[in-house]
Amino acid sequence: MRLAENNSAFIERFYSNGIYPYISWFLRKLLGWIPYSVGDLLLAILVLLFLRFIFLLFKNKFKNLLPKITHFVAFLSIIYFCFYLFWGLNYYREPLAKNLGYEQSKYTTDQLIKSTKFIVKELNYYHHKITGNDTVKVENPYSANDLYKLSLKGYKNLESDFPQLSYHTPSVKSSLMSLLQSYNGTSGYLNPLTGEAQVNDKIPKTSFPTTACHEMAHQIGFAAENEANFVGFLAANYNDDVYFKYASYRMAFGYSISEIRKRNPELSSQLWQTVNKGIIKDFNASYNFWQQYKNPFEPLVKKGYSAYLKANKQTKGTDSYNYVVDLLISYLEETKQI
Repeated sequence: MRLAENNSAFIERFYSNGIYPYISWFLRKLLGWIPYSVGDLLLAILVLLFLRFIFLLFKNKFKNLLPKITHFVAFLSIIYFCFYLFWGLNYYREPLAKNLGYEQSKYTTDQLIKSTKFIVKELNYYHHKITGNDTVKVENPYSANDLYKLSLKGYKNLESDFPQLSYHTPSVKSSLMSLLQSYNGTSGYLNPLTGEAQVNDKIPKTSFPTTACHEMAHQIGFAAENEANFVGFLAANYNDDVYFKYASYRMAFGYSISEIRKRNPELSSQLWQTVNKGIIKDFNASYNFWQQYKNPFEPLVKKGYSAYLKANKQTKGTDSYNYVVDLLISYLEETKQI
């Protein structure tokens, strides 16, 4: 992977904008019509095969251990190769900011405050547009399948301004392992071997639109979490549906206020006071949702995922998600919204 890391321009041109779109299209075309997650089934089968492998090792008292280990490593090598061929090389493409022509530099606290105030204004507006009351919590009325279909409309609208973010041939599904995902603290994931975007359908519906759009961003080749967050924000924000608009600013506010809290906790508290009470109820409900699934293994899963991200050019691990604020500020300034 060192070769790929040092040749991002090559990866961008010949893989991310070369063969990958064809690979992605083929996988989505092949499996997208199937209503359930093929990737989850494959994952379950692989886990069962691994457990069987361990069981037989002990049952046979480790006879022929070396050949079995060799076969197992060879199998893992095939999976590793397919992972990078089918999707993983996108980790080594050029930054999205460069692709969009943003002159990105480390944002100042003033820029962060200005953008967050704008986001709060928009978030309050769409919250009131939905509820008609500042104190009422938003209740998203759509089913999971409705939200997947609506997500496509946001990407369709986005395509006119950002042709490089076009999305066709959908393959977005509810994960068969949603309960397990809730316990390990994840909202969704992309299966790189099947090209399916998987969404945890137990998560609160108010964050569902941006989660679906985030996983779809992974499908079109944006592997970095901050970049997928930004594309997910854009796709939800460009959607004509008011619940998607609300979700986009909800997500943007969550990351922005988190960054302000790191720099100035007192200012963070002041900004929270400008947020509609119904929105605060929404965030509290999401917090309570995740709290009910807290368990001793979740931190270990997150550490493992963080190590995975660091191994794939995201040096901040799971903190990479927060880097979306850089892109949000660049976008809001570029479009002269702030």
